[in-house]
Amino acid sequence: MEIKKRILAINFGGIGDEIFFLPTLISLKKEFPESEITLALEPRSKGVKDLTSIIDNLILIDVKGKNKYFEMLKLLRAAWSGKYDLVVSSGSNKLISILLFLTGIKKRYGYDTGFLSRILLTDCAKLNKKQYACAMYHDLIRSITDYNTELPEIEIEKRSKIANSVLIHPGVSKLSVQKGCIKTITPEVWAKTIDLLVAEGKKVMLVGGPDDKECIEKILETVRTQNFTNLYGTTKNLKDLAGLISSAEKFLCSDSAPLHVAVALHTKTYVIFGPTDKDALIPKSKEVVPIMAFDNCELKPCLWARRQTTCESLDCLKISPAQIVQTVCNN
Repeated sequence: MEIKKRILAINFGGIGDEIFFLPTLISLKKEFPESEITLALEPRSKGVKDLTSIIDNLILIDVKGKNKYFEMLKLLRAAWSGKYDLVVSSGSNKLISILLFLTGIKKRYGYDTGFLSRILLTDCAKLNKKQYACAMYHDLIRSITDYNTELPEIEIEKRSKIANSVLIHPGVSKLSVQKGCIKTITPEVWAKTIDLLVAEGKKVMLVGGPDDKECIEKILETVRTQNFTNLYGTTKNLKDLAGLISSAEKFLCSDSAPLHVAVALHTKTYVIFGPTDKDALIPKSKEVVPIMAFDNCELKPCLWARRQTTCESLDCLKISPAQIVQTVCNN
């Protein structure tokens, strides 16, 4: 009879990072069916729990706030009181191995970040960023299980498909914009794309979250056709958005969290890519089609790998509405 294991997983980042991390948690659950999984994550990403039953508990740690050291102490206290059997952390900072050691948890798994990680961790995995992010995270548990969950899986009640429909989510997180990371086309290009899709006879639906308010307003000011459905404000949370994505025949979006929801739902998805690495962010699948500019930038993809903000020219995002519509309609 299997002894129930208490597992602590630590993964800080946006909601997209948490969706990338789901295959790792799913494989752990397959290996230890009676386990209880607690996920430590940032408060902004807590909505991931609404998409899965794999996660039993959350510990909210605001690592990017003003009191980050207090927050890390809060994490340690939770680890000490939780009586966990195993901890897995996705952090690549060299101090992570020390943090995991201080938890007192017997089995500790993380990335190989140098000499200390090899001493303090039960096992450390090579960090390979040149692969799909789900696989990168899953490397953490290769020594624990032979299960290999390749794609995220989310649990929602799927809706019937709306024939000939294209759902558009144009926005990216406000945090990325504030950091100077421009990852999508302008609202004017989105508006023209809607016009052309409607002209092609598509049933266009427009959706967005609170971070997309300015973008959506600009699109509505610029778009010429009225023959589309504006669903902005109708989705109250990530689960609502997932339900809507499941109803679309095709989904057109930016490099943002809704992309990863669509991947998990196996909805045919078209993604605007500019400065980020498509190979790390989407699986090799006919269900996911990247749309990219025909530029000759030698640095692309540059964001995160070579620089922390995007450049001023943004040639990698000079994608025409005609190219977008042709891709969506013909692929």
